[in-house]
Amino acid sequence: MMDREQFTSAVLAAEPTLYRVAKTMLRSEHDCADAAQQAILRAWEQLDSLRSTRYFKTWLVRILINECYKLKKRNSKFVPYEEQITADIQTLDNSEVIELYQAIMELKPKIRVAVVLFYIEGYSVNEIKDILKIPAGTVKSRLAKGRKALKSNLEPMMK
Repeated sequence: MMDREQFTSAVLAAEPTLYRVAKTMLRSEHDCADAAQQAILRAWEQLDSLRSTRYFKTWLVRILINECYKLKKRNSKFVPYEEQITADIQTLDNSEVIELYQAIMELKPKIRVAVVLFYIEGYSVNEIKDILKIPAGTVKSRLAKGRKALKSNLEPMMK
């Protein structure tokens, strides 16, 4: 069982991952912050359900993804995604980073989450399987679809 200090330390270490995962699902800075805060609160409340502290980050990311889905569902009728994407893209400097970001954001949400967890966050297929609660074959399929879509979207940029 983790104490308050260990929990705080583990949350701070996971913070960049939480932000990046939330950002790929929600896009809005405010929604990302809300989802992360809610996930951290839920994790604290449910800390006794964590089987091993070794899996804390994976467990916390799973909670975050659930919170993102809840927030997205709650706000789906009200959030103008296109305006936020445009604002986010304008703050980036490097044109290649912008094109990659746009290509990732064009992926279907389920594929996008798997791609970000695997390629950006460095989770293994088995860890993603546990986080998303889907079979390993489905994770591999989503990654393959994501690679194929990114390749076709980014091919013109490479020439």
